[in-house]
Amino acid sequence: MPFIYDKLFALLKERGLTMYSLRKDKIIGTETLEKMRKGKGHIDTRSIESLCKYLNCQPGDLMEYVPDAQDYNKEGE
Repeated sequence: MPFIYDKLFALLKERGLTMYSLRKDKIIGTETLEKMRKGKGHIDTRSIESLCKYLNCQPGDLMEYVPDAQDYNKEGE
């Protein structure tokens, strides 16, 4: 998947928050958090919106686009 969420987890750590606090405050669900942590699956824009509202940030503060090696090779041809 071309999006990684390392920025989200760094932001949580910086603010003293945990994945548990996101679940407890009903910001996003466990399944969505696992998808983000593992970098697998698609994340709904409503989840991104909830996180941005909760953390008072922009989507770019949560995630980064990293093209798949396969996509990169196609562009380089």
